[in-house]
Amino acid sequence: MCRINPRVDFAFKKLFGSEENKDLLMGLINAIVAEEDQAADIELKNPYSLPAYQAGKMSVLDIRAVDKAGRWYNIEMQVSEDLHFDKRALYYWAKLVAEQLGEGMIYRQLKKTVSINILDFNFTPSETEFHNLYKITNVTTGEDDRLHDIFELHYIELRKFRKEYSELVRPLDRWLAFLTRAHELTNGKVPEPLSSDRLILKAVEAVDRMFNEEERAVYQLRMQTLADAASVIASAEEKGLKQGIEQAKIELARKLLDVLDDATIAAKTGLAQSFIAGMRR
Repeated sequence: MCRINPRVDFAFKKLFGSEENKDLLMGLINAIVAEEDQAADIELKNPYSLPAYQAGKMSVLDIRAVDKAGRWYNIEMQVSEDLHFDKRALYYWAKLVAEQLGEGMIYRQLKKTVSINILDFNFTPSETEFHNLYKITNVTTGEDDRLHDIFELHYIELRKFRKEYSELVRPLDRWLAFLTRAHELTNGKVPEPLSSDRLILKAVEAVDRMFNEEERAVYQLRMQTLADAASVIASAEEKGLKQGIEQAKIELARKLLDVLDDATIAAKTGLAQSFIAGMRR
């Protein structure tokens, strides 16, 4: 069984955000976007870097890439439940659009920007669909007239994915089976139809050997931080006291001070960024 959980953002970042695994990222993207948007090649804009992460320059472990046709992608794996993730997703989409315009460039040079958010919690109103796509449509006609076709936002909710191995027909089915059942897979023992997918086999082989001793320690710390965060929030909810919930947020923020920046902690806890800045003094 895979000892590394690919749903943990630090592991996801290295598995799909490393130069040697660009084919895995491209396969994942192409399993999600429409046929006319299939990427032929991609360039990583913020590749995995352990020194950058340790220096606090990579506090948000998203993956940014651009394909040969000029389309931009932001891919994020989110484990901890965030009831305001829609606002965060829109912010990172808008930020990636803004970053495309260099000095002297004009608006018509903006390219299609696709935000892909893989969530390990239930988020959208749909009770059954694990893949929901949002675009800008004309409310009057109820149609997508492609006037604003540079916007595309995907939510993929892993906990809604319940297909058996015999039901894995599409590439996205196979990728989600890998992400949710990595603990069942071992190199040399991969069930059909996963074993017929070259990229899935590479991912299974790569996931356990991709960390050195230092990276494994960072991964374990990240796992512990996520577990602590979930435990603190669950305890606060169980008490059902507003004061307890507020204190839980503060305790969570305190645990995250060494691993995340103030803006990200504020987004995760709901605390004011100025309050978190004061905690550092």
